[in-house]
Amino acid sequence: MGKVKVENIRVYAHHGCLKEETAIGSEYRVDISVDADIAKAAISDRLSDTVDYVHINHIVKEEMKIPSKLLEHVGHRIITRIFNEIAIVDKAQVWVSKINPPIGGDVEKVTVVLKEKRKD
Repeated sequence: MGKVKVENIRVYAHHGCLKEETAIGSEYRVDISVDADIAKAAISDRLSDTVDYVHINHIVKEEMKIPSKLLEHVGHRIITRIFNEIAIVDKAQVWVSKINPPIGGDVEKVTVVLKEKRKD
């Protein structure tokens, strides 16, 4: 078993419960960690034997384009797509952070973390 991490994916998106949040949008950061059996790739040196982090980045960018009220919702969509599209992944964890959230204080970011195992 091994881990592949894609960290600090920065996107501008339109998530939130307030009308202004979805209209104006804001900066987000997404981090992904997946567990997979990558032992074969360590020997073969073939992309087809591992987790393609370019594919993970693509999934994140596409899902972040779809507005959601809650970060939990977009995070769940990201994990669902990872399991549906990357068969080698056994576990996935996603951190979705809203940078400078509009909560009436000096807050750097708010982060939601979701972790799931493949259900087979």
